[in-house]
Amino acid sequence: MRPVRSAARAMLASIFVVDGIRTLARPDSRVEAVRPLTDRVTPLIERADPRLPTDPRTLVRIKAVTDVVAGLALATGRFTRPAAGVLAAGLVPHALTEKGDRDHLLRTLGLLGGLLLAAVDTQGRPGIQYRTSHAIDRSQRSVRRAVRTARREARIVAAARRLPG
Repeated sequence: MRPVRSAARAMLASIFVVDGIRTLARPDSRVEAVRPLTDRVTPLIERADPRLPTDPRTLVRIKAVTDVVAGLALATGRFTRPAAGVLAAGLVPHALTEKGDRDHLLRTLGLLGGLLLAAVDTQGRPGIQYRTSHAIDRSQRSVRRAVRTARREARIVAAARRLPG
């Protein structure tokens, strides 16, 4: 299953890496498309921290760099779950700015679905919920064993004290 996962991650990440590099080379091609969204988000960004960039061109470049870095991380198998989460989060505004092109929206939703699957994929290893519940069970068994051992030791000591010496 490992080769399939690796190939699937590389295929899924490729669109983000290529698109991010294209956008970095020509950011102006995306600025007008994202302007309606950036106009709505700019007051929130300024309120959060006035030092953060609000220029649409800069925001497009930041998103492109994020897509390239997270795409490469996903493709190479490094930090795959966080990388898939970052890419999925970046697709949400993209899906919101779709202008009536149903096919493009469906492709975006398909990519989002693939990224969500990659974000929760534990690669065949138990997830955190399973590991924590089993760690608790092991701890409780260890405590019960320790209590039984302590009681047994206490009975042995009490019996030894009762013996005439």
